[in-house]
Amino acid sequence: MTSASEESKTAAILSSAFRAFAAYGFRKTSMDDIAKGAGMSRPAVYLHYKNKEAIVRELTQYYYDEKVILVAEALAGEGSLPEILAGAVQAQSQGMAEILASPHGLEMLDATKSMSTDIVQEGEAKLTRLYADWLRREDSAGRAHLPVGPDEAAKTITTSLKGIKMTASSAEEFEQGISQLATLLGAALEIR
Repeated sequence: MTSASEESKTAAILSSAFRAFAAYGFRKTSMDDIAKGAGMSRPAVYLHYKNKEAIVRELTQYYYDEKVILVAEALAGEGSLPEILAGAVQAQSQGMAEILASPHGLEMLDATKSMSTDIVQEGEAKLTRLYADWLRREDSAGRAHLPVGPDEAAKTITTSLKGIKMTASSAEEFEQGISQLATLLGAALEIR
């Protein structure tokens, strides 16, 4: 079991690394940059993480752990199907505009994808299952119109979100694309 002090140090390192990657890019960020931002010595950072790649993997895991919780909460919320879906999509995409607004946002996403493929795949699978389970419940309750099965519809939601993230050329374009996707899918799934 880790102590509160160790958790605090880990959080400081991860926060500092995220800020440094956003400011300088993954390749140009040094472990010294991360240590300075965390208010620690470089050797102290190495006691927690062996390299920048390990930090990226931890940041990716943290991202997906947080998104799974937020999306599950949104899907358990009240409202119409489009409202609930919009809330879940917003919860899943929260914070991504900040990454894309960084001059090194695409580099950060590429680093995450290349160094954390297994974590990304597992995280996306968990999110897809959340959407599928929700759609299954909504369909069983007669509140959803599913032209395809819930698993296929859920995969469409998560892959579309991922596609917008990977192709948006700016934070504004990303936010607009996410909003449009939630509106389109919500309207398509709602029973009229």
